[in-house]
Amino acid sequence: MRIQSGASESNGNGFGSPADSSSPRPNHRAGVSREFHNLLADFEQLISQTTAMTAEDLARVKAQLGDRITQAKASLDNVGGAIGERARRSAAVTNEYVHDEPWKAIGIGAAIGLLLGVVVARR
Repeated sequence: MRIQSGASESNGNGFGSPADSSSPRPNHRAGVSREFHNLLADFEQLISQTTAMTAEDLARVKAQLGDRITQAKASLDNVGGAIGERARRSAAVTNEYVHDEPWKAIGIGAAIGLLLGVVVARR
């Protein structure tokens, strides 16, 4: 059973380990999805095996599942922080460009509006 292998082990995608906390992976969505699916698989496996477990086994597995939930939350926090930071940087760069080149920004906005108008008018 994967749950009983230890709470400190990584689930294979690198999330939850201290080495990854400072540099998030480029493919955040796949990592979070993998983390979530691993957590669900752990729960499904636990549910299917609870009838054969002793009280001590259940207590140990409960603690390990609590650790896995904590790891999953930390993984989501890391990804959310990385995405938020990237959005802030993009907004800052865009703001700087618009202030440095206002007429180009107006032209780009008008071109995008025209293209969207054409696409919507065709439908």
